[in-house]
Amino acid sequence: MNRGGNGSWLALPLALGALALAPASAAAQGVATRVIDRAATSLRSDPIYVDPGAEARLDEGTAARIRQRIEERGAGPMYVAVLADEARNEAGGDPSAVGAEIARRLGADGTYAVVVGNSFRAGSRGVLESGEAPRLARAALDAHGDDGVGPILLDFVDRVGEARAGGGSDGSGEGGGGPGGGFLIALLAGGAALFGLRRFMRERRRRRELDDDMEEVRGTAREDLVALGDDIRALDLDVELPDADPQGKRDYEQALGCYETASSRLDHARRPEDLEAVTSALEEGRYAMAAAKAELAGEAPPERRPPCFFDPRHGPSTREVEWAPPGGEPRAVPACEADALRVEEGQQPAAREVMSGGQPTPYWNAGPAYGPWAGGFFGGVGGGLLPGLFIGSMLGGGLGLGFPGDAFGGEGDSGGGDFGSDDFGGGDFGGGGDFGGGDFGGGGE
Repeated sequence: MNRGGNGSWLALPLALGALALAPASAAAQGVATRVIDRAATSLRSDPIYVDPGAEARLDEGTAARIRQRIEERGAGPMYVAVLADEARNEAGGDPSAVGAEIARRLGADGTYAVVVGNSFRAGSRGVLESGEAPRLARAALDAHGDDGVGPILLDFVDRVGEARAGGGSDGSGEGGGGPGGGFLIALLAGGAALFGLRRFMRERRRRRELDDDMEEVRGTAREDLVALGDDIRALDLDVELPDADPQGKRDYEQALGCYETASSRLDHARRPEDLEAVTSALEEGRYAMAAAKAELAGEAPPERRPPCFFDPRHGPSTREVEWAPPGGEPRAVPACEADALRVEEGQQPAAREVMSGGQPTPYWNAGPAYGPWAGGFFGGVGGGLLPGLFIGSMLGGGLGLGFPGDAFGGEGDSGGGDFGSDDFGGGDFGGGGDFGGGDFGGGGE
């Protein structure tokens, strides 16, 4: 189905990235997230990733020791990424945003440690208490800032393992036998129970928010599925005609297959991330239908282009049009011919409105739960096409294609939820903002 027009697909990051409401952000302007993509992909199968272009030197032997240490200290799940400084630009110039984006891509609870150029940042979701990972990162950096990135990471793993084990004890074995010791034990037990209750309440609230968001996004995806089904049924008679174009019939059958695939994936979707596969199939089916209609009418199929930005149900875009979101600068976005004309005539395009918090709103303002849904239409969240559009403030006013909930770190909690750049902490290597004269030094131990 990928008939020509690949150049238009490759131009999508620039066209969509320009929509971000913070145009000064490099990520918001569509910079391809090559380093972040590689890291997220690798970390799904290996807890340690060292980018080939990373300024920090972490040899395979040290990386192996870090893997082993994570297991020995019970510090997992943990994800460690040592990246080139280029990743900072991919995330708008903020190393903390790099960690937040990797965490969002993986969507997994755990502690995340990220070295970007000469900066070390860490955050945690569902594992450590709020602000604990940044504090431990800072402590590891203070202790080994002159020793190399390897010793810093190993020390950080040790600290996380100790924190997960409850912080250890003084090892004296005394103080628990007298009346004061009994009171202390009771006090600690009461504190632990209170902490457990708070954690349970946070988790229940988070699950309720996720369930509500999932139902809204699922309803939107089902509307998309019904719309494609109606389009397919409307072409039934044309396909049955004796002189129907053979290629048109094949494209019609492909559209039908995409519909069935999307329907099955929607039935099995449990989280917003699962809907990316649904809308990806719908986008393919929508293009197949556009091709089938043209071929059955004796015309050439349309160019393979991204969907209309304003409403993917409009089918493949025909060209770019200058458009400005409220409060933003005019940017080129892919649009169907009807919407392109509306914009050029000073009218509002036929924007796709979805339900967010029980209120209809254009999908690009609907909140981060809609990120995967949009990602399936525009090339996939992990494919490098959408991050430039959304990592800089399009969805939910500030984004991340993550999910609603309390952020870990900052004023949030560790009960789960979105990763935000404010939730990562640490520092730069060396007092002057670098480490070892601007280099990370050896892999070290």
